[in-house]
Amino acid sequence: MSDSIFSKIIKREIPATIRFEDDDFIVIDDLYPKAPVHVLIISKKDYESLEAVDFNDDVFYAKLLKMARFMAKKLDIADNYKLFMNVGKKVQDVQHLHLHLMGGYKSKKGHFNFNES
Repeated sequence: MSDSIFSKIIKREIPATIRFEDDDFIVIDDLYPKAPVHVLIISKKDYESLEAVDFNDDVFYAKLLKMARFMAKKLDIADNYKLFMNVGKKVQDVQHLHLHLMGGYKSKKGHFNFNES
């Protein structure tokens, strides 16, 4: 496993607020939330980014999206959320596959701006 901050969280070397965990993913609170509810769905497999996942690994892709839907329900944002993923060294802050689940918006105004730099 790599030495990324997420790998260290998975190995319990760094503390994090864990919302859920199974054999494939760990879900933690984002340290710098951009929404009322903002968690990271982190692959336990040591993928650097989405591009490292075999294109034909339909099982992994399905599990990732199912986990996002499961967590949206668990966090009571199933009717009001966004999924966001950075891919590649030029845009990823952490070189470990993770999906942002953001929601809990009160109105359309003030929602997360994906064009924000």
